[in-house]
Amino acid sequence: MNNNPPTDSATKAEIDGYDRIIMGIDPGTNVMGYGLLGIRGKKPELIVMGVIKLSRFETHYLRLRRIYERVLQLVEQYLPDELAIEAPFFGKNVQSMLKLGRAQGVAMAAALARDVPITEYPPLSIKQSVTGNGQASKEQVANMLKRLLSIPESSMPELPDATDALAAALAHFYETGKPQIAKGPKSWADFLRQNPDRIVRR
Repeated sequence: MNNNPPTDSATKAEIDGYDRIIMGIDPGTNVMGYGLLGIRGKKPELIVMGVIKLSRFETHYLRLRRIYERVLQLVEQYLPDELAIEAPFFGKNVQSMLKLGRAQGVAMAAALARDVPITEYPPLSIKQSVTGNGQASKEQVANMLKRLLSIPESSMPELPDATDALAAALAHFYETGKPQIAKGPKSWADFLRQNPDRIVRR
């Protein structure tokens, strides 16, 4: 974990006692969502979620700077061990895709500046992991998060970007919690090389 101290005592109290902290990000050029999960044993708990509003910045470059500064601030404040970020989906508007890719890249650079490892997840796999349906709506994702993490209605955000980001963090928790299955031999020859004691000489 990053060893920089939290920025205030309230944050220190929020992040103490967790085995690890996962940060999720839903990239955007108008609104970027973020969410942080604390993992205690095998149980994920909501630490915080919110959005970075970017529409007030006049140019795309100013928005990119704001993304970098705010993500870096969040990383230094909550000290996540890992970052899960939603991968941009391929759309018809090439310019929008380029801008979204830049926003994602800047957010990743902010995490990498503090040595936070990153994993990307396609939107479909995040929805599948959280709801069991890769075609789930944003509302369905938010409702499932509310149930799974016992989030009170009063704490649910107005904008779905925050819950989308939290969903990325939860999908990463589920993915990294899967037992590792040992890879078997690719061929009979590989099996014999790996298991010479299983060969019976006649």
